[in-house]
Amino acid sequence: MQVFLDDTGKECSRPMFDEDGHPVHNQQAIERRTAMIEHLCAMPPIRPALDGIIEHYGTQKVAEVTGRTKRLINGADGQQKLETRSPRTNQSETDQFMDGHKPILVFSDAGGTGRSYHASLDAKCQKRRIHFLLEPGWRADRAIQGLGRTHRTHQANTPLFRPVTTNCKGELRFTSTIARRLDSLGALTRGQRQTGGQNLFDPADNLESEYAKAALHTWFALLSEGKLKSATLTDFQRRSGLKIVSEDGVLEEDLPPIQRWLNRILALPIGMQNAIFDEFLGLVEARVSAAREAGSLDVGVETMQVEQAEVVEDIILRTDERTAATSHLLQLALRTRARPVGLERVLERRDYSEGCMLMHNTKSGKCALAEPSRHFMTERGELIRRVILHRPLRREYHHFDDLVESAWEECSRRTFEKGWQEEVAEAAEKLSTETVYLATGLLLPIWSTLPIDYLEVRRIVDEAGRSWLGRIVHELDVANLLQKFDITATVDLSPDAVIRALAENRTIPIRQPFEATVKCSRVAGEKRFEIAGAPVEHLPWLKSIGCFTEIISFRTRVFVPTVNALTIFEKLLKAA
Repeated sequence: MQVFLDDTGKECSRPMFDEDGHPVHNQQAIERRTAMIEHLCAMPPIRPALDGIIEHYGTQKVAEVTGRTKRLINGADGQQKLETRSPRTNQSETDQFMDGHKPILVFSDAGGTGRSYHASLDAKCQKRRIHFLLEPGWRADRAIQGLGRTHRTHQANTPLFRPVTTNCKGELRFTSTIARRLDSLGALTRGQRQTGGQNLFDPADNLESEYAKAALHTWFALLSEGKLKSATLTDFQRRSGLKIVSEDGVLEEDLPPIQRWLNRILALPIGMQNAIFDEFLGLVEARVSAAREAGSLDVGVETMQVEQAEVVEDIILRTDERTAATSHLLQLALRTRARPVGLERVLERRDYSEGCMLMHNTKSGKCALAEPSRHFMTERGELIRRVILHRPLRREYHHFDDLVESAWEECSRRTFEKGWQEEVAEAAEKLSTETVYLATGLLLPIWSTLPIDYLEVRRIVDEAGRSWLGRIVHELDVANLLQKFDITATVDLSPDAVIRALAENRTIPIRQPFEATVKCSRVAGEKRFEIAGAPVEHLPWLKSIGCFTEIISFRTRVFVPTVNALTIFEKLLKAA
């Protein structure tokens, strides 16, 4: 190329020609191109996923149901040969899979239409299907159709779905789109989001949600301040072509949308992609976890399986004047039998997950499997390591630094197996009882009246086949809700409910023996239970039941000691 100056004095380039008008070629560049082509041609070809599976397991084990009319297969002599496939081949392959002669089935959109591959009670092979969703594409309706081929009525057992991605984080762009569209599809087809995603995806996997958009704005701010390790501002803007800051060095008001940002990330080197996604997902996970703990995370309709459910009280909140439809508040007594995770399943998870540790609590004697989880990223750009503790009955998220300083210690496999089996045996014999309040019936007219800081929609199903669908109302909000409808509240707060609500950072209003608010406060880095708005004349009585006061910023504040909180709240609520 030849460099020249245009009319404005700007340097430009154009192809170079010799005196006879022939183009001048860069011999060094030609040699490098030839060497690169030679190197690429010497490398082994990258197999498509379908051919790779067939080559690895062999045609004797893999049944292929696709739209291909020809395929290359390895013969018994090791030589490749071209095989022709007729339309009847797909039916023959399907029969061999359903009869158990071939344990693996690979089907595509073209080959899977109109067929069933579930563990049918009429099929010879009734083993549980493990369905790997590979290369799902962009069509959510086709993904639902494909998943439905292995999950149908009249089956021996339900399948296990596994969406598959590689360690290239850019692939999350595609699974995110599927997650978002599955949610939308479920909302449009059946009026509830539970049927859309099939619980395949976590809310943090949807990279186009409101949580992700807020996290991206924070990521842009951290990038402009130079607090990220994955990329610098100048390098990222040059590679992606996105403009993040103005010429004055100020963050742009009209920042790139998340769809454009995700598309540009795909053009970056793999290592840079993974580093950027680790930081971004840390910001998303922090927001989703905060919403989940606050009870404001909208995850659609969740089904709650119980042994027995009994309606203790049915309160009619509202009756529609035109249709006579009613809105109800049900008090349900639920009896639930624990379903602990077996030892074989947790050990299998340990074998397939990297970085897992067998843990034992020196105080309680309980055991748990510690698995690395997504990191948190703070607003300052600091990464906080987290782990998931898998217990027989639940999962717990802990900061890695807090876990190191706790009573959890790494233990031997023998100790872990003994402690896990003891807890499973103990939990399997117990029946737990709890009381929940469910707003059901005609909810749309009263939706805005329900508490806005606690949003959970549940379908409660018992073993007798009865079900109740509605919105969960927290026990602390029942009295205020009934008061809005001029109904006398008969619900008494229990000290246990107050302690649980304070652990969730909820604010609890009390009206007797005086109007005040019980909440969690942080004083000098210490978490305390505070009674805000207590009248002056009641201070001596509050001190007599165990409370204490402190003057902070020239204001007297009343606190409840966390050690004796249960006893103090019993006296406080009994006086009410």
